[in-house]
Amino acid sequence: MDYDVIIIGGGPAGLTAGIYASRARVKTLLIESFSVICQAVTTDHIENYPGFPEGVNGFELIEKFKKQAEKFGTEFIAAEVKEIKETKPGWQIVTEDKTYTASSIIIATGASPKRLDVPGEDKFRGRGVSYCATCDGALFKNKEVAVVGGGDTALEEALFLTRFAKKVTVIHRRNALRGTKILQERSFANKKIEIAWDSVVTEITGSGKVAGVKIKNVKTNAITDFSCDGIFICVGYTPNTGFLKDAVPLDEAGYIISDDNCLTSKAGIFAAG
Repeated sequence: MDYDVIIIGGGPAGLTAGIYASRARVKTLLIESFSVICQAVTTDHIENYPGFPEGVNGFELIEKFKKQAEKFGTEFIAAEVKEIKETKPGWQIVTEDKTYTASSIIIATGASPKRLDVPGEDKFRGRGVSYCATCDGALFKNKEVAVVGGGDTALEEALFLTRFAKKVTVIHRRNALRGTKILQERSFANKKIEIAWDSVVTEITGSGKVAGVKIKNVKTNAITDFSCDGIFICVGYTPNTGFLKDAVPLDEAGYIISDDNCLTSKAGIFAAG
């Protein structure tokens, strides 16, 4: 075996597993994806993590996790896992250019932002369409932007964007927000934030870059043109489990099925996060 444990995923769950495993003197490899960025990294201000009464930047927190895991001996590589294969004993983890073996695997790949799947989304991605305000918010200084969604992520993104944009419109399909009360209170109190209730985006428009969106009122079916310079999509997440194929059972939404001890139905494969 190359390793006792291979962890797939470099977010809080995977890094915590790395800290515990390597501290127990278990030979540990953590495989980070090139394409998947954990939600914590793109969160500007985390207030509910113990030990930081004034809050902490998500990227800085993850860097501390990583240094702690490295201190105890966790090895890190950046690669895309293509497949997991059972061997006797243990498991093979196949990446694009190498295969690793381990007695156990911890899958902590998290989830990626869901798409709207509307015309213009692909065309204008990177040219006004974004899924990460922390990454792209500064590009919209003194401009008008829209945020699609009504949960915590959407409200956090909207509040962050008010640092740069002159106006932020939250487009929400219901008549009440789903985010936590404290985020709702901050959003309602912020003069830069407006909310388009009972509305969904049906198309993203522009020429070369985003110039606006078409919004449908879900109660009246009326379509209106809404001008904006950018749109941030925050409508939930899709689990990053496509590479697993039939390695472990998944539920209807694509999440790994595991018990209270994070063990899947396959001996030696655990799920976390």
